[in-house]
Amino acid sequence: MSLLQEKLESPGFKIGLELVSTRGTMSETKAMNVRNFSNALVERQEIDWISITDNAGGHPSISATALGRPILFANKEVIIHVTCKDLNRNGLESKAWALASEGFNNILAITGDYPVSGMAGTPKSVFDIDSVGLLHLMSQLNNGIQIGKKKKRQLRKTNFYLGAVVSNFKKHENELIPQYLKLLKKIETGASFIINQAGYDAAKISELPAFLIKNKLAQIPLIGNVFVLSKFSASLFNKNKIPGVILTDEFYKKIQKYTAGFDKGKSFFLEHAAKMLAIYKGLGYKGGYIGGIHKIADYEAIMSHFHSFAEHDWKDFAKAMQYHQKDEFFLFDRDPKTGLVNPEKTNKNINKRTKTKNINLNYKISKRFHSLLFTKNKGLYNAGKKICRNTKFQSAPNWLYTIEKIGKRTLFNCHDCGDCSLSQTGYLCPESQCAKNQRNGPCGGTLNGQCEVKDLECIWARAYDRKKYEGNPFDLLAHAPVLQNHALEGTSSWGNFWLGLDHFGNQ
Repeated sequence: MSLLQEKLESPGFKIGLELVSTRGTMSETKAMNVRNFSNALVERQEIDWISITDNAGGHPSISATALGRPILFANKEVIIHVTCKDLNRNGLESKAWALASEGFNNILAITGDYPVSGMAGTPKSVFDIDSVGLLHLMSQLNNGIQIGKKKKRQLRKTNFYLGAVVSNFKKHENELIPQYLKLLKKIETGASFIINQAGYDAAKISELPAFLIKNKLAQIPLIGNVFVLSKFSASLFNKNKIPGVILTDEFYKKIQKYTAGFDKGKSFFLEHAAKMLAIYKGLGYKGGYIGGIHKIADYEAIMSHFHSFAEHDWKDFAKAMQYHQKDEFFLFDRDPKTGLVNPEKTNKNINKRTKTKNINLNYKISKRFHSLLFTKNKGLYNAGKKICRNTKFQSAPNWLYTIEKIGKRTLFNCHDCGDCSLSQTGYLCPESQCAKNQRNGPCGGTLNGQCEVKDLECIWARAYDRKKYEGNPFDLLAHAPVLQNHALEGTSSWGNFWLGLDHFGNQ
């Protein structure tokens, strides 16, 4: 058990700080400022951990471990962010071995921001696996994996304490509920603590612990994200320039009154951060995660405010901090007196079968066809299996593969991956219609249900609509973690399914 795990599972409200890495060597002025800030944080015994980002915003930067080593050597707990955007599963496994070897055992597993800049243009993203796949991989390392074909040996178990992120500040039902369902999948796959995405609405902050209580997961430590605003960052958030972070016009108008003052709103922002910490503590979160500051004096100012509050002041702060979006969906009904959610009253609309534009002829045909061909021991399943089992080709005869390619390219813009997830993604191709090829639920970057990269409605929002129309929305992710087998690219996914060669055969 890591010291951080002991802290989060013990009484008391814990505090962590975020370090954002920078581009260039450690001799660069910005990097030296980050190092000086981290040195100051290490000296503060009351700070429980320091969290270090992994190429935040999709920009290249010094590795988290380069910043983390001096902190770790000073016996301060470190959380290393590990993302899936720059490395495939082999690279991530190698990174995991290196982290474990150096004593970095606290990991925040994240899908990651889509890359936006690099030398000579924008780099190609990887996203070989997502956050669920990464948690699955690192959990397997914790269990001790076996390697070798003829002479097998088990590798020594790692001791990772795994965390995950959830984006709970979503406007529409079909983008919020998939986030919660993916959170359950993350916990099922190995996440032992949760940090929420940055947001500024106390009602949605109160909904996250209510959701865990409803699902009998109240023991999972929740850490509240407190990103300290500035005039610049508030403008970025309000203009939706940072995927997944919402700052409403109502709140932004209030902010502008303070930023017009002599200190450009800094005193307001620091006190507001302290009030957010108080709200998180009052709602039962195990700790606060402070980001957006770069000077120890700002940390001291926030904590000075925080410690000056009376025990129940958070309730007044929560009433005032109601900055949700217009017509925003809540899983639970809100208490009119407090503005916070009532965990005893689930939104009645969640169980209503509703019409949606996402139920179309393409979907109906796809579902019927899938049932005919791929339901075990029914329809044409056994015939297809027999044809492929007796073929001399890789997984299916050419005539069958040709029919498959024409049909799937017409209906789904299929990219011929050979390891198909259509039946798990609402018959929407993650290869062609999801910028990050997400096969275990949505990333956190949607805005009003739209993909952060492509001009498309998120495939998981559409898949949720289809599931809800059929009356089983909470089955959206009721399957084992999907890790796509890229060795099957350019082969028949039908044949691979019938012969048990794809990810279904490995479940």
